[in-house]
Amino acid sequence: MSDTIAHLKRGERGTITSFDEELVPLKLLEMGCLPGNQVVMMESAPFQDPIYLNINGTHLAIRRETAQVIQIERHG
Repeated sequence: MSDTIAHLKRGERGTITSFDEELVPLKLLEMGCLPGNQVVMMESAPFQDPIYLNINGTHLAIRRETAQVIQIERHG
């Protein structure tokens, strides 16, 4: 099973590798949620949904359901 944004813990980083475009809202793509971009997990709301991310300097809140379909490569 590949890592997804949903697997990141607070402060962890990764690079977006792939996702199913039909499952990711167009607005996220327009805001930089694209393969090759860096993502940092900032924090999560109570009950772990939504999660707050920094993607190439843009701060976003996304649903955990969406985060589970965005594949990443973790950074140490």
